[in-house]
Amino acid sequence: MFKVFRIRLYYLRVLRGISIVYTLLGFFIINWMSVRRYTYFLIPRKYKINGAIRSMPERLRIVIEELGPTFVKFGQIIADRPDIVSEKLRFELKKLQSMAEPIDHDFAMRLIEEELGTPIEKYFAHVNREQCIGAASIGQVYQGRLINGDEVVIKIQRPDIEDKIELDLQLLKYLAQQLVEEYPGFAAVDIVGFVEEFGETLKQEMNYVSEAANIVRFGDMFKDVTYCKIPRVYLELSTPRLLVLEYISGTPPDSIERLVAQGLDPDEIAINGIHVLMTMIFKHGFFHADPHPGNLFVQPGNRIALIDFGMVGSLKPSHMHFLAGFILGLAKTDARIITESLLTLCGKKFFADKDDLEFYVNDMLTRHGSFNYEKINFSQILNESIKIMLKYELKIPASIYLLLKALATIENFGAKLNPHLSLPTIIKPYAEELIKKRYSPTILAHEVFDTLKDYVSLVRDFPAEMNEILFKLKQGKLIHEIHLGEHELMGKVVRSAGGTIALAVMIGFMLAGSIILGVWGKSPWMGDVMFSLAAFFSFWFLMRLFLRSGS
Repeated sequence: MFKVFRIRLYYLRVLRGISIVYTLLGFFIINWMSVRRYTYFLIPRKYKINGAIRSMPERLRIVIEELGPTFVKFGQIIADRPDIVSEKLRFELKKLQSMAEPIDHDFAMRLIEEELGTPIEKYFAHVNREQCIGAASIGQVYQGRLINGDEVVIKIQRPDIEDKIELDLQLLKYLAQQLVEEYPGFAAVDIVGFVEEFGETLKQEMNYVSEAANIVRFGDMFKDVTYCKIPRVYLELSTPRLLVLEYISGTPPDSIERLVAQGLDPDEIAINGIHVLMTMIFKHGFFHADPHPGNLFVQPGNRIALIDFGMVGSLKPSHMHFLAGFILGLAKTDARIITESLLTLCGKKFFADKDDLEFYVNDMLTRHGSFNYEKINFSQILNESIKIMLKYELKIPASIYLLLKALATIENFGAKLNPHLSLPTIIKPYAEELIKKRYSPTILAHEVFDTLKDYVSLVRDFPAEMNEILFKLKQGKLIHEIHLGEHELMGKVVRSAGGTIALAVMIGFMLAGSIILGVWGKSPWMGDVMFSLAAFFSFWFLMRLFLRSGS
């Protein structure tokens, strides 16, 4: 039985590989045909608009949609990475479909029963079997009602999605590695690390238990916050492929007229939405990474209700301190503070080009100097700062791009509801609070204690460690590792030195062998031949060294 399963899995992977190759091959053929007028009539209609061939970014977006859920998700995320793709391509990638073709509803009901291990009627008084309220690339969502009367949504994962995504991730990682080898500049943006992190994020998103844990965590964070609603998750009915949540009702925040007609206040809604995200980022370091209007609902009292917790971001303390320092430096228009915060983000305590980096940061601040702090576009300046860092090939943690995306999304959300709302003004108190907390007497006391403990350990362990070093030195067992850079010149020097040493060793062995054969060998002529070869290579080797030193 196990062998049959593995054969089937291998068969599915081969089919998926063929499908990807076929789609990509078609894309390259279409590109080839698009520059030759005599082949225009052969290009399919979907690649044309008003009789003209679509642009390259448009054609690429169509192909990504055909490749399936992994590539669609990858395209959606990379659309928020200005360091990797051009603005034109980002514009097209943002159009990637969020709705997928739904699977058969009867089949979806059978999948739900398989996950429950029992007929649906045991737990649900009603399920809308005729229509789903959402169909995405990974799962499909239905509305229902539990036996106890609670209104819920039921999210069921598509079948065989894991194997397909796993194969796609392997292919994406291979392509990223090849891209870095061909274009070393991509190493600065850590595209391989980005693909790996994307894979981990997507795998967590496929595991509905992880999403349920995210919901519980957010629920604890906002349990006492009246202006934020997090749905309840029914853990006893949820599995890695099935998620049962409280049904969230409310008004989408993308229509001001509709909000006003229901007696809601757009200004307060915008402020509440921003405060929710700021609380996540600055107080907990754990945030909803995709807070666009489709994942938000407005309830009575201008309360913000959040849904879809599959994509989240986590911030290290250093990331939070970077953001706080960046905001305060921006408020003071201080390029030095901003530069230090950017280097903190990259983990660089000492940076040779710090003065140059500070110069470009100051130039950026000067260009935005005509705006007051309250009027600046915060996410745009943060984005420009990251572009400056990339000029110096400073590696930026991939999680920062999720943060940048969330900040840009919530800033646009607030601007549409209240064009006069200032995101920097709302953020500043959070940053100041984080700075105060960092330098509070309690934290400083802990840091001083930890430092003193390190010094005590150093003084206590130093004699023993020195004795060990001296003992190994006497025994001839002291080993020192030397790590050479990956620069091309260093590689050539090492290879040349290695070849020279190998040639010298070979000549030495040939000379020693010729003497042994000449004295003790039964065929003296063999020693003469080896000696002649050794003499020839010795002469050639000496001439090579002489010419190299002369040049």
